[in-house]
Amino acid sequence: MCGVVGIAAHSEVNQMLYDALTMLQHRGQDAAGIVTCQDGRLFLRKENGMVRDVFMTRHMMRLVGHQGIGHVRYPTAGTSSSAEAQPFYVNSPYGITLAHNGNLTNAEEIAKELFMEDMRHINTDSDSEVLLNVLAHEMQKLGIQHPSPDDIFEAMTSVYKRIEGAYAVVAMITGYGILAFRDPNGIRPLIFGQRLAENGGFEYVVASESVALTALGFDIVRDVKPGEAIFIDENNNFFSRQCVEAKEFRPCIFEYVYFARPDSIIDNISVYKARMRMGESLAQKIIKEWGEDHGIDVVIPIPDTSRTSAMELAQHLGVKYREGFMKNRYIGRTFIMPGQQQRKKSVRQKLSAVPFEFRNKNVLLVDDSIVRGTTCHEIIQMARDAGANNVYFASAAPPVKYPNVYGIDMPARNELIASGHSVEEVCKIIGADRLIFQDLDDLIEAVQDKHSDAKKFDCSVFDGKYIAGGIDEDYLDELQRKRSDKAKQKKSGIQDVADTPVDIVGVQTEV
Repeated sequence: MCGVVGIAAHSEVNQMLYDALTMLQHRGQDAAGIVTCQDGRLFLRKENGMVRDVFMTRHMMRLVGHQGIGHVRYPTAGTSSSAEAQPFYVNSPYGITLAHNGNLTNAEEIAKELFMEDMRHINTDSDSEVLLNVLAHEMQKLGIQHPSPDDIFEAMTSVYKRIEGAYAVVAMITGYGILAFRDPNGIRPLIFGQRLAENGGFEYVVASESVALTALGFDIVRDVKPGEAIFIDENNNFFSRQCVEAKEFRPCIFEYVYFARPDSIIDNISVYKARMRMGESLAQKIIKEWGEDHGIDVVIPIPDTSRTSAMELAQHLGVKYREGFMKNRYIGRTFIMPGQQQRKKSVRQKLSAVPFEFRNKNVLLVDDSIVRGTTCHEIIQMARDAGANNVYFASAAPPVKYPNVYGIDMPARNELIASGHSVEEVCKIIGADRLIFQDLDDLIEAVQDKHSDAKKFDCSVFDGKYIAGGIDEDYLDELQRKRSDKAKQKKSGIQDVADTPVDIVGVQTEV
């Protein structure tokens, strides 16, 4: 999962891009990058690390121009090398930079085509570089020195025909403008807004979540439609076109469960309200299955994502809600960290218990989901060490049983604790006295909103139904082989000569 942003303004965009990326930092803490354009020249800075660490004052001063794009990453495909930090750049044609959130499920097949037929070299394992080269090739096939918006949309129609999977993309065509597009199922989120500039013209921003727009003072216009491309030229004129027929609209439901900020609105659905409804429906299930005399003394969330659901759950159960864990905000998200030992160590560094809230109580811990189970086990043991009589556990999401192939790092089925285990077995493995999961139908109902066109969702991690097609057992087996913890540790054990600040020939960079 990653965060993308593109801005076309009438003033310098470097600070706006920086601020937008800080608002999207929760979507990727592994690397960050910004590229801007002025007078046909690109200025790039990208590196491993958090936004605040990647961009110093000297870097910001060099990122000049009225248009630019930015990216925050955690690696799903490829590696954690800074060579795979985004935006990516290709010099021909025109000079195109691209930032991508999602995953191309046919990336390997396309990479072979690019080499054998299009004579393009792919230098990394990133599907984003593959996507960039597909776009560049289709633009080059037009053979037009000065492409119009119609020409760009024609190229995009060809791009859509070649790529499969989930993607939300912002790209910048040097000297022409900013392009953004979304996959035909609308799996990955992408939204745009506008505001009136001091000179009377409009400025535009497109980003992964609405918080990046509102924080900069832009008005939300709407979400980019599935299969739609939008283009803002160098004079800030806005164009859009439906470049491919939209398929069944299925946004990723895990955005609402975990990834998105609670103050975001995605496809006209409030993430905050969706999580409130998750808590309400989970409370109803507890009363139904555990009875009115459930024995819960206190509800405690696993910070931060589950707070909204836990608070609503406690209210409907009629029990106390308490903050029992204090969080160290300088530790990243644990389920996306490679390696069981690293995740275990991180949990103890990330959270500390408040003994008073646990001592001699029956505690219900609430989390947004259970993926590998490592975090849950450690937290439950922390609750026991703090003096809890019984530790119950509730997940605001159903059991995660299947790998994600659309841009979330849940690739290895044998690393998902609910895959091949019953609820009772998972309860025993994580060390809880009781365990309850949200039902999938209840989760879908909680996320649905009368104001949104999204009535169905990509629930593949829960039901194994891969809506974009092309996914079979061979694909999943290969995915597990490449992206399991064991594979990642093997990769990280190799000395990576590319782990240095990046300089690209033809692009002015600052290190």
